Amino acid sequence: MMTSNSLDLFLSKGALRRWHVIPMVLLAFMVGVLGVTAAHAAKPVISAQELKGLVDQRAVRVLDIRELKGDAKSPSYADGHIPESIATPYSAFRGPKQNPGQPVAEDKLSQLVSGWGLTPKTRIVIVNRGTDGTDFGAAARVYWTLKVAGFNNLSILDGGLAAWSAAGYSLTKDIPVVGKTSVKLTYDRRQIVSQEEVAGLLPKGDSAGSSGQTRLLDARPEAFFKGDVRHAAAGRYGTLPGASHFDQEEWFQKGSGRLKSVSEIQGVAKAANLLTTDETISFCNTGHWAATNWFILSEVLGQTNQRMYPESMVAWSKSNLPVANEPSRAVIIWRDLKGTVSNLF
Repeated sequence: MMTSNSLDLFLSKGALRRWHVIPMVLLAFMVGVLGVTAAHAAKPVISAQELKGLVDQRAVRVLDIRELKGDAKSPSYADGHIPESIATPYSAFRGPKQNPGQPVAEDKLSQLVSGWGLTPKTRIVIVNRGTDGTDFGAAARVYWTLKVAGFNNLSILDGGLAAWSAAGYSLTKDIPVVGKTSVKLTYDRRQIVSQEEVAGLLPKGDSAGSSGQTRLLDARPEAFFKGDVRHAAAGRYGTLPGASHFDQEEWFQKGSGRLKSVSEIQGVAKAANLLTTDETISFCNTGHWAATNWFILSEVLGQTNQRMYPESMVAWSKSNLPVANEPSRAVIIWRDLKGTVSNLF
């Protein structure tokens, strides 16, 4: 480090005769002091190589969101995981079977994260299997849950465990010892769109559309949006009145769980008219695919006014509120009958 005496000597020799060089020296000094902090600032998406560096430095808590029980096609945490990672199954972040999109209660989430040794300041990387876009949605939903609960040092591993293994990094069966914490979390309710709020966006006396300043964005495959199929827990077919459609699979490299490059994502968003200052409320069946659209638009592209309706169409379809693209009663009866018959065999 340069002392005041050495700096005086350096200046006396005329090495910094031009005054405009001084700000550059000061800038270099600041970078030297702050560089370590900047290097560890969380990005929403990180590569396997970046995560490996954090793991080696023991500068991260890795959340493995696979379920505790696996099989030959989908190994579980116990079958092998990234070193220093802990088991935090996705199901722990979900609501009840009849309404899985419902955010987990604050007291339950507080108890869970305390048991996992986390605090809102913990550097966290969320890891999924990395099989496809739907699997990524689980990581995005965990990210969203933690962020609205006050966590801000979050990332998702691009490509999940598949990318980690493809990079040649090993797994372990060792379970790290984690010291418990004691946190009490409170959701930022402004970020959680309720059914009542969505209903309030519908034009009074007309179910044909939503507020011109708020876009309702359906993240599901088109068949759901068009009312051709429905989620098993949904009460009706169709979508929210006035909703636009954008299938979250468009953000991924074909046939994989890896995201497209940022420049490609920007191009996709621009082509779909998703780059806007208007508020966007993402939804799907249970706030799973919607979490990916929210994540890309808000965290990757930095779009403001991005929120999510987590309970989505499963909850909405069980209400008396209007639904768009709902098929006729005869079509519904025929589809449900076919579904019942197919389940018998």
